[in-house]
Amino acid sequence: MSVLLAISQMSPDVWQERLRTLLPGVEVVTLGEPFDRRSVHYAIAWRHPPRSLTGLPNLAAIFSPGAGVDHLLRDSDLPEVPIYRVVDADLAGRMSEYVVLHCLLHLRGLMRELGHQRLHRWMPDPLQPAAHDVRVGILGFGVLGQDAAHKLAHIGFDVAGWSRREKRVESFEVYAGNAQLSDFLARTDIVVSLLPLTSETRGILNKKLFAGLARDGRLGRPVLINAGRGGLQNEADILEALGDGTLGAASLDVFETEPLPAESPLWSHPSVIVTPHNAAMSDPDAIALCIASQIRAVEAGEIPPGLVNPTLGY
Repeated sequence: MSVLLAISQMSPDVWQERLRTLLPGVEVVTLGEPFDRRSVHYAIAWRHPPRSLTGLPNLAAIFSPGAGVDHLLRDSDLPEVPIYRVVDADLAGRMSEYVVLHCLLHLRGLMRELGHQRLHRWMPDPLQPAAHDVRVGILGFGVLGQDAAHKLAHIGFDVAGWSRREKRVESFEVYAGNAQLSDFLARTDIVVSLLPLTSETRGILNKKLFAGLARDGRLGRPVLINAGRGGLQNEADILEALGDGTLGAASLDVFETEPLPAESPLWSHPSVIVTPHNAAMSDPDAIALCIASQIRAVEAGEIPPGLVNPTLGY
C-alpha cells in the first residue's frame, strides 16, 4: 500500500518525511518519481496537476492538507472516492488569531493611528468604542467560525454567526439561509467571511451584501474581513464600496487572482490591509499528524472527521 502526494505550490519533501515516520510500513510516493499506480490506496492532493489522480484502480480516499476542498472539486476527472479535509485545532487556532487581530485593529483604529504617526500628528480619539459596542458577524459558522466566535466573545465583542443551513450553537445567535441573511447583515459592524467556496457562495461578498450591513454602528462605517477564499469576493465591488463610503475598511487575506497582481489598486488603498493568504498557514507537523490519523481510521473501517459532501462543496 502507498500514499501518493499529488501537490503543487508546496514542497513534497516536507510531507514525505513526516508521513513516512507517522505511517511506518507505508510507502509515500510523489508525482515526480516512478511508482506503481496499482499500489496507491490514498492520495493527498493540493492543486494537483490535471488527471494526476486518474488511473489509480485501488484508490480508496483523497485527503486535502487544508480546510478547503474547492481546489479538488474543480477537477472534472476527480475519482469518485471519499474526500476528507483537515480538521485540526492548530489550523483553527491560527485562523482565530488572524480574525481577532484584525477585529481589534479596526476596533482601535490602528490604520488611522499609523497614518497619524507617519505625519507626526498626536491625535487621540476621545470617542474610542469598546469591544462590547461592536457587533461582529461571522459568515460561515463551522469549526473555524465558531472557534473565532468564542475568542472574540471572550474579549467582549457582540458576536453572531450565519450559516447556509440551520444550526444551533450554544451562547451565539445563528442566522441561517438566504431568508435570514438580511437580518444578520443589518446587525453587523464587522463582517468576517470564513465561508467555503462553492457555487452558492462564489462572489457573495459584493455591493449588494455590503449595502445591507449596519449603518448605525460605533465604527461609523462597516468593515470587511475576508480570510476564507478569494472567489468569495468581488474586488471591483469592494473598491467601489470603499470609495462611496458603503465600507469603511477591509482586511483581505485572499484574492480573486493569487498572488495579487502588482497593478491591483488594493495594494495601495489607504483603507485596505493586504496579507498574502497566510491567515492560517498549515503547520506541516500538525497537518501530517491529522492526515495520518485519518488514514489509520479509514484503514480500520471507520469514518474520520472531515468527510466532505461534494454536493454541498465542504
